[in-house]
Amino acid sequence: MTYCVGIRTHQGLVLASDSRTNSGIDQVEVCRKMHTFVIPGERMFTILSSGSLSLTQSVMTHLEQEFESGRGLASVANFYDAARCVGRQVREVGVLDREFMERDKINFSVNLLIGGQIRGEPPQLYMIYAQGNPLRCTRLSPYLQIGESKYGRPILDRGIRFGETTLEQAVKYAIISLDSTMRSNVAVGPPIDLLVYSNDDLAVKRYRRLDASDPELGEIRSTWEQALRHAITTLPQIDFESFPPPKQLGVAYTRPRAGETPFPDKG
Repeated sequence: MTYCVGIRTHQGLVLASDSRTNSGIDQVEVCRKMHTFVIPGERMFTILSSGSLSLTQSVMTHLEQEFESGRGLASVANFYDAARCVGRQVREVGVLDREFMERDKINFSVNLLIGGQIRGEPPQLYMIYAQGNPLRCTRLSPYLQIGESKYGRPILDRGIRFGETTLEQAVKYAIISLDSTMRSNVAVGPPIDLLVYSNDDLAVKRYRRLDASDPELGEIRSTWEQALRHAITTLPQIDFESFPPPKQLGVAYTRPRAGETPFPDKG
């Protein structure tokens, strides 16, 4: 299982991924899901991967071979073309493997996030589906997720605002989103890979790998839990006294005491 998230704000990007995986009979327990492609001063791409480990490794290998030879992500003219370049490699791996996987009733499962910047354009963030088609992150929907997304989504929906959220705040949202997912699903786990990209960096300047015992991760986790418990004590109380229960609640049935009939005032 996997959980990866990318957040886009007016200041840049925050990209984060867990590292727990299980590749079937190979029993690979930990694998890095964050991959970077950089030509300093010209372009920087970070790709986060989820799905079948063998498939995502094949896609990344093809992209790396192209990049090292000056093709693919090393030469695309704009970020949309970069997203299409990644999608093309997903399709090519599909041509190689999909038929044989589906013959054995194994889903062709690949989802990717690609974030970064090409000089002359603003930073961008895209999701690439298993069919190879891209979806762009927008100002109204300033984050994208892949993998086990449901547990980490509420905090992002409530907090992330493209024009208001700083990169420092986005880092905390990303960590809380990942920690919430790890708390609710043991198939998602540390280490956490965390990359912060400021507008026009065109290089990897801020990166951390946080393992389960990292003191900063532990402090954020405990502080967040304490803040949640405190917030509950400050919320307004629900008034039950002014709203007596109805005579009958749905299909529920209350057994009368001896000598009583239920709902005696009912005609």
